Amino acid sequence: MTIRSLVIFFLLTQFFVGAFSVDENCGVSDQNLCHNKTQALTLKVIAIAAILTASIVGVSLPLVTRSVPALNPERSLFIIVKAFASGIILATGFMHVLPDSFEMLLSSCLPTKPWHEFPFTGFFAMLSAIITLMIDSIATSFYNKRNSKTVVDRVESDESIEGNHHHGHHGMSLDDDGSQLLRYRVIAMVLELGIVVHSVVIGLSLGASSNTCSVKGLIAALCFHQMFEGMGLGGCILQAEYPLMKKATMAFFFSVTTPFGIALGIGLSSTYRENSPHALITTGLLNASSAGLLIYMALVDLLASEFMGKKLQGSIKLQVKCFVAVLLGAGLMSLMAKWA
Repeated sequence: MTIRSLVIFFLLTQFFVGAFSVDENCGVSDQNLCHNKTQALTLKVIAIAAILTASIVGVSLPLVTRSVPALNPERSLFIIVKAFASGIILATGFMHVLPDSFEMLLSSCLPTKPWHEFPFTGFFAMLSAIITLMIDSIATSFYNKRNSKTVVDRVESDESIEGNHHHGHHGMSLDDDGSQLLRYRVIAMVLELGIVVHSVVIGLSLGASSNTCSVKGLIAALCFHQMFEGMGLGGCILQAEYPLMKKATMAFFFSVTTPFGIALGIGLSSTYRENSPHALITTGLLNASSAGLLIYMALVDLLASEFMGKKLQGSIKLQVKCFVAVLLGAGLMSLMAKWA
C-alpha cells in the first residue's frame, strides 16, 4: 500500500504541475504594495526550514512515547492525546481544506456553467469519503480472509499433533489481534495519503505567492498546522506497529511534502497563477477529495472507533476527558483557519 500511495502522490503532482502552467491571471493586481518577489523568496526559504522542522517534531513526538511510561498506547493519557490529535485532523478537513475548495470552485474567475450551478466540492468530498470506505472495507476483508485460512491451517496442524482444541482458541485470539493491527495500518496509510495531498497543495500555494504580507502570516500558521497534524498522524503510525524503517519512511514523507510543495511553487512562480481557471479547478477538486478523506478518517476510523471501544465505554470520566480533548484540538485548529 505504501508503494501505491507514493504512485498516486507522484501522479497527482505531475497532473497539477501541468495544469498550473498557464498564463491567465484573473483578478490579480500588480499594484499591490505587498508584492515583492525578492523579499518573498527569502521568506519562502525560511518557511521551508521552519515548516520542515515543525513537521519532523510533530510526527516524531508520538513515535518516541514508548520510552515514556505515561504515554504508552495502553495508558489513558495516550488516548486523551490521540483524541486531541483527532480533533485537529477533523478541523483540518472541515475548517481548512473544505472551505478552500468551496472558495476556489465558486470563484468568479470560473465560468458559471458548470462550476456555479453544481456543488462540485460537496460531491467530490462525498465521493472521496465513499472511496475511502471502500478501501478501508476491502483491505480489511482481504486480510481477514487470508488470515482465517492461516488460522485454520494452524488449528488443523495443532490438532493432528496434540489431539486437542486448545490451540484453536489461541489461534482465533491471534486473528482478532491481527485484525485490529491491520485496521491501524490501513488507517495510518490512508490518513497519510490524504494529508500528503493537502500538504503539497498548501505548500504549492505558498511557494508560488509573491505577496509578502500573506506569506509572513502563513509561515507561523503552517508551522503550528503541520506540527499538530503530524501529532495526529504520528499517533496512528505508532499504533500500526510498523518496523522502524517503515515508520521513518512515513514520517519522512509527511515532513517533506509541504516543503516540497513550497519548492515546487517557487519553481513555477513565473508561470503559476493561483486565480487561473486551471489552477482553481485542479486545487479545488484535490482539496475537496482530501477533505472527504480526512473527515471520514477522523470521524469513523479515529473518533468513533476509539469512543466505541472497550476502554472508553468502560469509563465515563475518561470519555469526558477525551471529549474535552477533541473540542480543544478542533478549536485550536479552527483558530488557525484565521491565518491559514
